[in-house]
Amino acid sequence: MQTRPELVIAHHPSLDLFDADALERIASVAEILDPRPIGDWNDPGVDGLLARARVILGHWGCPPLDMSVLDRAPNLGLFAYAAGTVKQTVDAAVFDRDIRITSGAAANAEPVAEFTLATILFCNKDVFWQRDIRRMPRDPGLREFRLHGDVAVGNYDKTIGIVGASLIGRRVIELLAPFPRLHVALYDPFVDHAQAEALGVTRVDLDELCATSDIVSIHAPDLPSTRHMIGAAQLAAMRTGATLVNTARGALLDHDALRAEVASGRLYAVLDVTDPEPLPDTDPLWSLPNVFITPHLAGSLGTELRRMIDHAVDEIDRWRTGRPARNPITKDRLPRLA
Repeated sequence: MQTRPELVIAHHPSLDLFDADALERIASVAEILDPRPIGDWNDPGVDGLLARARVILGHWGCPPLDMSVLDRAPNLGLFAYAAGTVKQTVDAAVFDRDIRITSGAAANAEPVAEFTLATILFCNKDVFWQRDIRRMPRDPGLREFRLHGDVAVGNYDKTIGIVGASLIGRRVIELLAPFPRLHVALYDPFVDHAQAEALGVTRVDLDELCATSDIVSIHAPDLPSTRHMIGAAQLAAMRTGATLVNTARGALLDHDALRAEVASGRLYAVLDVTDPEPLPDTDPLWSLPNVFITPHLAGSLGTELRRMIDHAVDEIDRWRTGRPARNPITKDRLPRLA
């Protein structure tokens, strides 16, 4: 299959995700039937596009892909999702059709892992908690608020605890490899000792990881079984002065338990995701000097969107030329996705 297959784009119409350069790259491997994104499968004219489409290129805000859509797209052979998880986008029944489903999760994992690495290095150096104390009005109180704990400043002889060997978790482990005196502990019930050794990490249970790590970084998927996996017991086990980093999903962390620990000044937290998201303006986490909150920005932004588009273009090219997908999503993988 060497031809350029007919393609439609589907994402929330308020998002400007494909500029002229991106459309040119997509057009190198597919015939774009309409450069305007589909935000609702029931919009006027969509039936005619679906009838011709062999590829749907999805992105953030793509309307759910279910059997009713597929019945109107008899020629569809590939759904290439340019962003991360497809769990909320693709109905499980879709996998009963002969359609390849791919995800750009690996591409979106890169900036999250980079953000996490930078956060770890900054936390170890006390950057978030010691920034320009002379000028920032909220920071002088941190001198009295901060407890002298068990965690010294510095990026030497520290233990970084990684919760979850996901795409992002594994990439964080890789990025930490050039820092040999940052020791990495891993909790993941699906990783055995041999696999942990291959990753270059020490496999421990969750409570031990929390008790022995200077920084605990969460990278597990959001599943019913992982809700509040970091709860009161795990936070209580963390060493005084340790830092919790969450770039995964807010529901993995019990925020009530976190509020109690950080309000005492015992622990520190960097949160790129929260539960709920965003936090109400009245939430005390906003005002605590030992909590640093960012607005879910660890994932792809700006120029980083190009990586996800390039990944999707490559997946389209692989499909049209009969090559294996880089990141195929199968029915059995769907429940475990983030």
